[in-house]
Amino acid sequence: MPVSKTPRQEMPRQRPEDRVQNFNEVALGFDEEMAKKEASRCIQCKKPLCVPGCPVNVQIPQFIEMIHEGDYAGAGEKIKETNSLPAVCGRVCPQEEQCEKTCVLGKKGEPVAIGRLERFAVDYQRKAGLKPPLKPEPVGQKVAIVGSGPAGLTCAGDLAKLGYQVTMFEALHAPGGVLVYGIPEFRLPKQIVAEEVEYVKSLGVELVLNAIVGRTLTVDDLFAGGYEAVFLGTGAGLPKFMDIPGENLMGVYSANEWLTRTNLMKAYLFPVYDTPIKCGKRVAVIGGGNVAMDSVRCALRLGAEEAHIVYRRSEVEMPARLEEVENAKEEGVIFEMLTLPVRILGDEKGWVKGLECVRMELGEPDASGRRRPVPRKGSEFIMEVDTMVMALGTSPNPICARTTQGLQVHSWGGLIVDESTGLTTRQGVYAGGDAVTGSATVILAMGAGKAAAQAMDEYLKTKR
Repeated sequence: MPVSKTPRQEMPRQRPEDRVQNFNEVALGFDEEMAKKEASRCIQCKKPLCVPGCPVNVQIPQFIEMIHEGDYAGAGEKIKETNSLPAVCGRVCPQEEQCEKTCVLGKKGEPVAIGRLERFAVDYQRKAGLKPPLKPEPVGQKVAIVGSGPAGLTCAGDLAKLGYQVTMFEALHAPGGVLVYGIPEFRLPKQIVAEEVEYVKSLGVELVLNAIVGRTLTVDDLFAGGYEAVFLGTGAGLPKFMDIPGENLMGVYSANEWLTRTNLMKAYLFPVYDTPIKCGKRVAVIGGGNVAMDSVRCALRLGAEEAHIVYRRSEVEMPARLEEVENAKEEGVIFEMLTLPVRILGDEKGWVKGLECVRMELGEPDASGRRRPVPRKGSEFIMEVDTMVMALGTSPNPICARTTQGLQVHSWGGLIVDESTGLTTRQGVYAGGDAVTGSATVILAMGAGKAAAQAMDEYLKTKR
């Protein structure tokens, strides 16, 4: 098995003591020398396993070889052949669980840093100036995309490249879905998302903001308006709570509200932006995923003196990316593992003042395959906190399903679809991303948008 003698290149980052004072991007990206050195590690496998590991089929060895040869802009073009949001993917994709997981070098050493090279190539290309994309011959059919998150943007971009007249409807005042309201500036700058959206628009996609499909207009209105197929990429914006006493106290936020106020509505720049947020001195974030890490790191940047992660299992079972856990630890986040909140305590004015918890220990594996946490008798204790954020996952938004005849959903709210095509239980209506799976990753949503675009193309051809 080949082992590269060149070590994997580390990504330069802001120092923890500096970055915790600002919302600027933490990871600073490769320079040309680093990128070439990292690209030289790729052994150009004849049957690359990294490509099938990528949900949007990026031709990884080819773009890495172009970087190695110094054709950085060409590498960016190669990536964009199959990926409409590469600058986003290069920053927030869990590559360690996808393309890098199957890299041959990873079997005896460290895999090629595919995500970092992807980021380098498309950042270089963007700064050098994008070539305007070629416009295909129009096929004379209209398609509606509902939601401008990663699934919707990918589906819209792929259909536009095939010549369809695509209109994308977004409920919020800014496009990007979870990319703008859910992921903090220090992991994914809003300007990067805005430029990716502009690229999709440059393919000919029309964008309509402040349009809630299911309220402002319905799916049936879209068909009546001449759209021959509809894609629902409406995400999972319905927050979950623990159903414990005290959740209605002031100072308890869902992660959705906390991150939306902080990031999309720029509460951290108050009063320049008139979106207030109350961040106390001691903040507890409940949960162990990437959203929990984003929330707790925002709390530190908003001025919290102590910021805690409270998670009922051990660190081994945490679903968050290892990189984000390490970043949080470096910044001073305190991890309370094997700890379950059972009651939120309030003061006489109705504000949070504490959190009653019980210590846990791990028992036998449950249905998820992870060891079930079991309470330890007599281990109750009180944490002094004055702000809480519930980062326990989200459910799909129910508005479209409730207002569209023929759409069927699972008991937990996810749209029922054919897994390979994204076709819902109503003819001509497709869906993908968190609206189908519940909250998952950006790249899986993009993969679903891509698969649906291909299926919609096949369907629409039969109507010509």
